[in-house]
Amino acid sequence: MKILVSGLGGAMGREVARLALAGYRGAELSGGVSPHGCEEFHVPCAADFDHAVTDVDCVVDFSHHSATEALLSFVKAHRLPLVLATTGQTEEERAAVLAAATEIPLFFAANCSLGVALLIELAKKTAAAMPDAEIEIIEKHHDRKLDAPSGTALAIAEAIREVRPEAEIVTGRSGHGKRTPNEIGIHAVRMGNIVGEHEVMIGTSSQTVTLRHEAHSRALFAEGALAAAAFLQGKPAGLYGMESMIAF
Repeated sequence: MKILVSGLGGAMGREVARLALAGYRGAELSGGVSPHGCEEFHVPCAADFDHAVTDVDCVVDFSHHSATEALLSFVKAHRLPLVLATTGQTEEERAAVLAAATEIPLFFAANCSLGVALLIELAKKTAAAMPDAEIEIIEKHHDRKLDAPSGTALAIAEAIREVRPEAEIVTGRSGHGKRTPNEIGIHAVRMGNIVGEHEVMIGTSSQTVTLRHEAHSRALFAEGALAAAAFLQGKPAGLYGMESMIAF
């Protein structure tokens, strides 16, 4: 399975490259795209998609959401499956992603961790089973993360809204006034070198269920991305996510 890594010069791109070079999930690193260069992996590395290698089986993207338009144009033009693991897309960019999924197999995940996928499913089941419970989400990341709240925290909240359609997502809390019953609160912490922590608290006046996932290294996201690339092989055009791989 030949892989092109978009964002190869970044921290996550390098993690994907190392795993691909080791043959994880049958992956083979064939090239990359990075405006910052990525010569250390000894594969063709283009500064933009106009010069990227096309003889690949899947594109894995860990770049920046501002590259969405160029990325989608590239994969659609060459009919390539895409694992999109970049977060922070605007509404317009997300709409373009959904449209692209009608043409190619596209795996879109704010977090490629299998553990986070399980956390989301468990949060949905718990929220449905405890319809009167209040829900709060706390996410923690390193001080260099650009978007807040994290894409994963938003994905958790949106998943819960599937079973709580009346819920309102509230990011942060300040001022005076009581919490409304339908809130899903999201709180962001940025500190040091925290790789990523997500905690979902679902509680009533008599009990609280706390679900928590902690990432120990960035390698887990790269593992999930390459597992997703393998999952996409042979799939028809459509939008896929972590729930597609853990369906139960």
